[in-house]
Amino acid sequence: MVKKYALVGTGGRSSFFYNAIARDFRETSKLVGFCDTNQIRMSYANSKLQELGHEAVPMYLASDFDKMIQDTKPDEVIVTTIDRTHNIYIVRAMELGCNVVTEKPMTIDTPRCREIFDAVERTGRRARVTFNYRYAPHNTKVHELISSGAIGQVNSVHFEWLLNTSHGADYFRRWHRDKRNSGGLLVHKSTHHFDLVNFWLQSRPETVVAMGDLRFYGRENAEKRGVTKFYSRAHGNENAKGDPFALNLEENETLKAMYLNAEKEDSYYRDQSVFGDGISIEDTMGVMVRYKSGAILTYNLTAYSPKEGFRVCFNGSKGRLEVEVVEKSYINSGGEQSLEGALESRTILLRPLFDKPVEIEIPDSVGGHGGGDPQLLNDIFGTPSEDRFKRAASHVDGAMSILTGIAANRSINTGQTVRVDDIFQIP
Repeated sequence: MVKKYALVGTGGRSSFFYNAIARDFRETSKLVGFCDTNQIRMSYANSKLQELGHEAVPMYLASDFDKMIQDTKPDEVIVTTIDRTHNIYIVRAMELGCNVVTEKPMTIDTPRCREIFDAVERTGRRARVTFNYRYAPHNTKVHELISSGAIGQVNSVHFEWLLNTSHGADYFRRWHRDKRNSGGLLVHKSTHHFDLVNFWLQSRPETVVAMGDLRFYGRENAEKRGVTKFYSRAHGNENAKGDPFALNLEENETLKAMYLNAEKEDSYYRDQSVFGDGISIEDTMGVMVRYKSGAILTYNLTAYSPKEGFRVCFNGSKGRLEVEVVEKSYINSGGEQSLEGALESRTILLRPLFDKPVEIEIPDSVGGHGGGDPQLLNDIFGTPSEDRFKRAASHVDGAMSILTGIAANRSINTGQTVRVDDIFQIP
């Protein structure tokens, strides 16, 4: 049986899903409709579908979302809109009888999270969050080692994630720079990282305390470093020439088609200056979390590093596990998805107490996000076998990951430790 999908939000992330359906999963999946606020962007997505041999699909503006569902009768709706609107389409799709596949983060705050939980309970429909990092072989191997008791009871985790001046800077050019849209990086980006900790520890966050600042990006910080040439956006501005942080939309065929050519419809500028005014998210963050298992996490996220990747260390009653992953640089352009999270190197080192360290063999992988993307896509659109690691993420998993970030944002604002159950109780 071929399952029918409609997709809402045809920006950069959407092609990850519609390309996969058109290219790799025609026997099991079919796209039946696009929905967006921007007609030009939808038309471009349709042209890419046709290049892959998939028929063009009907297009509906956001105001006609209900009509798309009624006309095309999808089994599931794929949600890849800006983060603050995820809840709108998740809830409405369920009310109209559809299951949902949503891009991370599931949503950005607790009222929106409650709307989704209420809709699941009211409709009996299912929401799935696409945590592709769970499927990367090195991350699955960490889960396997910890679950096997290789280091005993995990007592502490030290986790540092680095976003470089290509990928990290890109969040400060786009709609993500406004915390009202994204919840900030502690929600939008760290949802991946906090989900991994939940997955690795098989636990959930209990208390959170955090600090965070905008220390590198933004006009004020640039002025302090002696910058004198400023611009609001790169396109057509002389001051952007020679700036390594400027994004030239003309040079990228996909970005030009999806954003520069589509500006006349919604005035969304994809190439805003990372050293402009109006940035309300942090670029330097530190978080401490106590989990219900008793483990303590210390977490740091930097969005202007010379390198991309992460280092995580687990200290347990029987030893220590050290993981280091270096990723290649990229900018989300809706182009070749295998470039996102592609690997330069990865190592896992097990250090048992009173014994020699052992380097753990990691299965080979291909594809984006450390090899997680192809496995996730097959799990969603293909015919997957039973997964003993249970990597498919539900709305509950989606909530547990964002609640760490939401609590961290509250702690940054108040200077107080936040109990997760005080802001949202997960059944």
